[in-house]
Amino acid sequence: MPRHLHFGPARVPSRESPEAAIEALLARGFTACEIDFEGRFWMDYDFASRFGELAAEHDIAVSVHAPIAGFMGHAERGKKLSMAVGMLDHSAGIAKAAGAEVVVFHPGFLLGRSREDAIDAVVEQLGELRERLKGKDRAVPFGIEVMGRVRELGSIEDVCAIAAQLDWIRPVIDFAHMHATSDGGFTSVEPFVAALEQADAVIEPGAPFHIHFSDIQFANRNETKHLPYGEGTLRAEPMRDALARFERPVTVISESPTAESTDTIKEILGA
Repeated sequence: MPRHLHFGPARVPSRESPEAAIEALLARGFTACEIDFEGRFWMDYDFASRFGELAAEHDIAVSVHAPIAGFMGHAERGKKLSMAVGMLDHSAGIAKAAGAEVVVFHPGFLLGRSREDAIDAVVEQLGELRERLKGKDRAVPFGIEVMGRVRELGSIEDVCAIAAQLDWIRPVIDFAHMHATSDGGFTSVEPFVAALEQADAVIEPGAPFHIHFSDIQFANRNETKHLPYGEGTLRAEPMRDALARFERPVTVISESPTAESTDTIKEILGA
């Protein structure tokens, strides 16, 4: 495994207090946690600041997942784009307060455009977002997630093309999504290595790989739902062996629907 591996859940385990949340993470031996804003913002700045402070004390890598609607590449400049910019702006503010290593967000949609035109729109709107964030002193790294929709924006090639043009954007590799869109193709080490090589080429030196992982159900090369580990065909061993070929640090976030599954993945990774 890489010398620096952090592993943890895709949700903060307690919203009661920062102390309760960190205590719950430590109790299960976790060294990473993604702050879950997919549905809504629930954490204020004071909570984020204290959570980040305690996480740093215990070497827990923190990341933020922005709301689902916080995507870039809108075909029309209007209310939806303004709302998305606001969501990503606020996510960055919380990330700065918590000392998060990255804000994860989803790429947008093709919306009838060519892939090249959609990518150009994402890059342009991210550039405008960056200027806004710089003005507020919250210009943190962002991570654009590989998606599980085979005919939409968000392949590993798409997110790496975007990250290659913006030095503050990193690909977030979701191996469950990639397993789905490849019709179950991630069963040996080689596909994992190939994906990691693409990401490695566009992430700045020293920054960690940021990976989402769980077992997955899919149909027609599209994800349908995350599964308890072992119920599908995606396994952690080939990912572990692929990561061992890279010097880069790594944060693996479990999106498994059960605690037992997350513990099993943690054990396989030796985290």
